[in-house]
Amino acid sequence: MTVLHEPVDGAVRAFFAAIGRTARLVGAALAGFPAVLTRRDCRHTFARQLFIVGIGTLAVATVVALFTGMILSLQLGIAFRQLSLEGMVSTTMSYAMLREMGPFMTGIILAACVGSAMAAQLGTMTVNDEIAALEMMSVDPVRFLVVPRLWAMTLMAPILSFYTCILAFLGGALVGYTQLNIPFLQFIQGVLDAAEMKDLYVGLLKAAVFGILVSGISCSVGFATTQGAAGVGASTRRAVIYSFLAILIGGYFITRCFYVL
Repeated sequence: MTVLHEPVDGAVRAFFAAIGRTARLVGAALAGFPAVLTRRDCRHTFARQLFIVGIGTLAVATVVALFTGMILSLQLGIAFRQLSLEGMVSTTMSYAMLREMGPFMTGIILAACVGSAMAAQLGTMTVNDEIAALEMMSVDPVRFLVVPRLWAMTLMAPILSFYTCILAFLGGALVGYTQLNIPFLQFIQGVLDAAEMKDLYVGLLKAAVFGILVSGISCSVGFATTQGAAGVGASTRRAVIYSFLAILIGGYFITRCFYVL
């Protein structure tokens, strides 16, 4: 029995140690924001990361958002048509996209496109002893590598989330016009009438939190990489999986805090 418990206890300890390590890393990166404004090397890396997070994911976000809106509008239209409530499609889409789907899709896109690359890059630097070399040169790896990445993703995630919602609404309106006999402008007006500032703010807050979670987890996993090239691949996979789980769990608790039954 003791032999069976030892691997479980070790896994539990490693899990909570990873959470603590990630929390410390995120705290240090959030506190290091002044370096982005005052240090030239950080500003350069920060600007590059803004481009990677924003422009680099724009094509994927456009396709995902547009077709998600089209699918959601079609499925809602099929369901509401049976109840003669086609006019509720735009209202339901407004709630779904602003509160949940927009930030959620943004977090998933960032985890898959950017977080995985962060984990792979930092993991490669770790196994090649480049992180140790930075420390030997008295360069703080957190300030130099993590701070620009975390703040770039934190600032760009809400913008991408808003962009995703707009494209989804346009896709939904297109399906509503072509297949549900809902005038285009009427659909958009229904979305605007149902939208509330609280929904927008909560959605943008979720996106920012997801950006912090994805970047923090990816950087932490990258720094913990071992075992060479195989370890880099494993770290990339873990970063994506952990980010997905953090997005799901974090999204639920944020919704629970702002929308109490």
